[in-house]
Amino acid sequence: MSIDYTSSIPNNVDLAGDRTLQRALEHWQPRFLNWWDDMGPDGSSTRDVYLRTAVSVEPSGWAHFDHVRMRDYRWGIFLAPQEAERQVNFGDHLGEPAWQEVPGEYRSTLRRIIVTQGDTEPASVEQQRHLGATAPSLYDLRNLYQVNVEEGRHLWAMVYLLHRHFGRDGREEAEALLERRSGDADNPRILGAFNEPTPDWLSFFMFTFCTDRDGKFQLCALAESGFDPLARTARFMLTEEAHHMFIGESGIGRILLRTAEVMRTHATDDPATLRRLGVIDLPTVQRYLNFHMSVTLDLFGSDLSSNAATFYSCGIKGRFAETRIEDDHRLRDATYPVLQIVDGALVPTQAPCLNALNEQLRDDYLKDTHGGVGRWNKLLERAGVDFRLSLPHKAFNRKIGPLAGVRVSPSGQVLSEAQWQVGVADWLPREEDRSFVRTLMGAVTEPGHYANWIASPKAGINQMPADFAYVRLD
Repeated sequence: MSIDYTSSIPNNVDLAGDRTLQRALEHWQPRFLNWWDDMGPDGSSTRDVYLRTAVSVEPSGWAHFDHVRMRDYRWGIFLAPQEAERQVNFGDHLGEPAWQEVPGEYRSTLRRIIVTQGDTEPASVEQQRHLGATAPSLYDLRNLYQVNVEEGRHLWAMVYLLHRHFGRDGREEAEALLERRSGDADNPRILGAFNEPTPDWLSFFMFTFCTDRDGKFQLCALAESGFDPLARTARFMLTEEAHHMFIGESGIGRILLRTAEVMRTHATDDPATLRRLGVIDLPTVQRYLNFHMSVTLDLFGSDLSSNAATFYSCGIKGRFAETRIEDDHRLRDATYPVLQIVDGALVPTQAPCLNALNEQLRDDYLKDTHGGVGRWNKLLERAGVDFRLSLPHKAFNRKIGPLAGVRVSPSGQVLSEAQWQVGVADWLPREEDRSFVRTLMGAVTEPGHYANWIASPKAGINQMPADFAYVRLD
C-alpha cells in the first residue's frame, strides 16, 4: 500500500475522500507544529537530518532515506494493509467479523485506550528534547531525531483514530494530547514513566531499550484488537518501534564495549579509576538498568486488573501473540500465577487469568528483555570482562499494584525498611552517579568521531560510510 505524499497530510487512508475529516485534521496540523516548535527536539528545526521516511506500509522495503529539514518532515497517517474477512480472535465476540466502526457499548473504553497510548508519544519527545545538545556523535544525534519524528507520527496515528471515530469527544481529546506536558506539576502526562526526566544519553538508551519495549508489547496487544482500524494502526507502528529498541540495545552495547576496552587497557575494574578515565563503570550501568526496568514494569498496570479483564472479554485488547496461543481464547476458567507476600516471602498464587492479563503481558516482556541483556553479557564475555548485567526481580522498586511499596531486593528477597535503606544505594542510581554521567555529556559534532565513553557502531545507517554527515548542523 503506497502512501500519498502529494496532500498536505500524507496518508494511505483516502483522506481526500472524507473532506470533513480532512478539514478537521488540517485544523489540528498547525497546532501540532506549534507543539513541535515548543516541545520538540531543541534547536533542530533548521537542521538537515538523514531520516527514514515511510513510502509504503508493506513489511519489506518500505523506507526511504534522505536528508530532510526537521520541521519539514512529512508526518502523516499510515495503517497496515487490511486483512480480508478478519475476525475477532478472543473474548466474548470470538469468531465475529472485526469491527470497522466503534461499537457503541465500547466507545468510552476504546477512547480511553487510544488516548493513553497517544499520550505516551509526545511525552517521550518532551522528555528527550534537550538531548541533542550533548549527543556523543552525529550518528547518535540522527538516531535521536529519528525516534523523535516517529513518535510524532505515532501521535498522528492515534489522533486520526480519535478524529475519525469519536466525533467531538475525539477532537477534544486530540487537543488535550498537545496540552499536557511531561513532568508538569499541574498537567502531567497520564503515565508515571513518561513524567520522568531523560537528562543524559545513558538514560536515553535505557529508555529506548526498556520503555520502548513496553511500547512494543502494548502495541502487540492492541494489534490483536477486534477494532480493526486500531489493530492496523498498531501493526504499522510496530515496524518503527523495533528500530527504537535497536537504538537502545546497541547504544548500551557500545557503552559496555568502550568500558571493557578501557578496563583491559588499564587492567582495572575499579569504578573510581574508570570514571577518572572518562568511561561509565559497569555497576553504574546496572543501577540505571534497575531503575528503568522498575519504572517500565509499572507501565503494565496492576498485577490484578478488572479493566484488563474487560478489555479482553470485550475483544478490545488481546494478549501478546494471541493467535499463536493454544487455548479457548475466552479464559473464563483459566488461571495465571501472580506474586503475593506470604510469611515474608514472594509466593506465586493462582488467580483468574482474565484479571491477571497485565501480569502475563509483563512476563512476556521480561522474557524478551532477558534476551537483550543476554546479548550484552555476550559482549562482555567476548571482551574478557567477568562482570554480568542482570534484570532486577519484577517486584523490585514497584510503585503500582499490590507490590507497591513492598521492599524487595533486585534478587527477589523481601526486606525490612531498614534493610532496604542499607542496600538501596547499591541498587538504584545515586545522585553522584547521575552527576558523574552528566559530566561526560558533551556534543561531538565532527563526522565519524565519537565521545570517549562510547564505542563507534559496527555499521553506518543505510550502509553509509563511517564519516558520513548524518546531521548537517546550522
